[in-house]
Amino acid sequence: MKSRKGLGLIAVILFTSLFVAYRTSFANGDEKIVEQRQKLLTLVGTILSSQHFSPKKIDDQFSKAIFKKYFEQLDGDKSIFLQSDIQSLKKFELLLDDELKGAPIQFEPAVSIIYDKRFPEAQALYREILSKPFNFTVVETYHSETEKLQYPKNAEERRERWRKRLKLSVLERYADLLETREKNKGNKDFEIKSDAALEAEARDRVLKTMDRMYDRIKNSRKEDQRFHLYINTITELMDPHTNYFPPVEKRYFDEQMSGRFFGIGAQLREEDAGIKIVSLVTGGPAWKSNQFVVGDIIVKVGQGDEEMTDITGYSVDEAVKLIRGAKGTTVKLTLKKQDGTFKTVSLVRDEIVQDEAFARSAVIQKGNEKVGYIYLPDFYADFEDPKGHRCSEDVARELEKLKEEKVDAVVVDLRNNGGGSLYEVIQMVGLFIPHGPVVQVKDKDGRPTVLNDKDVSTVWDGPLVVMINELSASASEIFAGAIQDYNRGIIIGSSSTFGKGTVQRNIPIGKPLDLFSGRTDMGALKLTFQKFYRISGASNQLKGVVPDIIVPDTYEYLKIREKDYPECLAWDEVTPVKYQEWGERAALNELIERGNKAIATDPVFSVVSSNIKWLADNLEKPIELNLVKYQEQQKSIRSTITQNNGLLKLKDEMRADCTESDKEKFYNNPDKAKGERYQAWLQALKTDIYVYQSCLVAKSMIGSKVSTANR
Repeated sequence: MKSRKGLGLIAVILFTSLFVAYRTSFANGDEKIVEQRQKLLTLVGTILSSQHFSPKKIDDQFSKAIFKKYFEQLDGDKSIFLQSDIQSLKKFELLLDDELKGAPIQFEPAVSIIYDKRFPEAQALYREILSKPFNFTVVETYHSETEKLQYPKNAEERRERWRKRLKLSVLERYADLLETREKNKGNKDFEIKSDAALEAEARDRVLKTMDRMYDRIKNSRKEDQRFHLYINTITELMDPHTNYFPPVEKRYFDEQMSGRFFGIGAQLREEDAGIKIVSLVTGGPAWKSNQFVVGDIIVKVGQGDEEMTDITGYSVDEAVKLIRGAKGTTVKLTLKKQDGTFKTVSLVRDEIVQDEAFARSAVIQKGNEKVGYIYLPDFYADFEDPKGHRCSEDVARELEKLKEEKVDAVVVDLRNNGGGSLYEVIQMVGLFIPHGPVVQVKDKDGRPTVLNDKDVSTVWDGPLVVMINELSASASEIFAGAIQDYNRGIIIGSSSTFGKGTVQRNIPIGKPLDLFSGRTDMGALKLTFQKFYRISGASNQLKGVVPDIIVPDTYEYLKIREKDYPECLAWDEVTPVKYQEWGERAALNELIERGNKAIATDPVFSVVSSNIKWLADNLEKPIELNLVKYQEQQKSIRSTITQNNGLLKLKDEMRADCTESDKEKFYNNPDKAKGERYQAWLQALKTDIYVYQSCLVAKSMIGSKVSTANR
């Protein structure tokens, strides 16, 4: 197992989160609030200018960009503000850079005044529109690309925009209800309703959804939360990965990185009725209390003796942030029981370990060969507990389990892995190479620094395949790029990874709340301060890692990569470093060529590729609001997606099971719900066509020249 040398590096982290929520509280008193906000804004401006890797000049042009982007954040579909509102605020357009430098804050409070006026107008508007039936015989369309729209000129134009938007929402549900009715003709237990009744039901469903959504917005965009949104508007203009974390968000982020948290031990799900408890962690506080039952709805959350917060309309993530907290602290929850009664329960938070957030493995039988499969959701590291989970050590343990099973090759699955600890990815590359450079990092003023794996040992020296997709980012790209540069294995996946080549670190702001964790009363700034480069000299920024074997991916047509964000940093390169390749590239090229040819001639992937192109072409087309035309349009889209989903699921399951040492965890877990989730994961694995293709590549490597290179 790799050592923990260089733990000082763990504070340097790679992140991919593109969106954050904004929730905290300020001290009582308007003057104090204004003072803190002014201080926070000025500090953020100073840090961005002085420490960002590639800071944009904070001038009038930057001010104009803030102005535009903040309205996009508040009203992305341009259904709340009017053109006159935007015009009335134009006087601030060139002053926002001055606010970042210490001038009195005026813009955001002025926006808030108008927003607080327009928001209830929007609520009244959608309720009024949804009170009357829609005519679905009229031929008209709705354009979903709202970024190309102007703000409504007047209330009438705003109403028309709302009408079309709501008509589409109702049409979606109405069409589903009609389809359900058609399927249940002849079913004695099914109530056949008229078209008018189904249309009314569809409107009622949309109304409930809209009310729930607007309750959520109202709760998550109170004055202080909107200010945090404003701060993030500014930070994200520097680059998509520079963000502001209020204190509670910083804690939540640390939890996500460590895989452990302090809470009540309940799995939650958002439903129409609210936040429902769907399972209890055996041994957790909620389970021990004997006062919680699966199916209970959490309606309020309180901290100790503080006033409780109504979480109506909250998402699960928003609710969880209130429920979790420091170990040993008290949280109060008001439950709506299944008999309709309400009950308030107090619990002391305790540590809850998220085992499913850590690396896990399975053994897949391919003919006479065994392929070891390792799933890694993140490059996690517990920054607060030196004995906590670290992904490199967990993967090393999984490799040892697989070696006990006498596997012939290993597949590492980094699909949807958004990154994490820089130190951990260096250690993990070291599990597969003797020693040597892994990645180069460069700050704004310096020459590239080479970061090395210094441990001469390897945990696995056999055939290696790495799976990636468009959501493999940051640390995942470092790992895949290093394996590729060393000719250590074969990379397989979508046309490229995400394309994030930047490094972030947390800069605490304000007075310390926790000296060890670095949490402060004003939160933290997650700042891009370095770029990383492959040992070959190329950056992963924008371009990502291009796999050796490209497999058509269902999400290929969506614009979700780094290059699709206008504020992203540019691609560049540095001087390559010297390193000893694992083996000759020619030895891999033959297998790679064979693998690409197999994919290109595979009838399944040929259809999938064609379908992806068709979906991409239809993504930007206007949506029909006429029932007949809509049904025709949706039938084509649905059939295409259904066909893809069917094609990408193996009809004949692979022979796969957990390792012998994991049998108890999978099949006899004292936490029954957790055991069932492990088994569900294993079942999904058995029908995953991408894993199947990766295993075929792994099998081709077994017995080839590359399988014994440098061993």
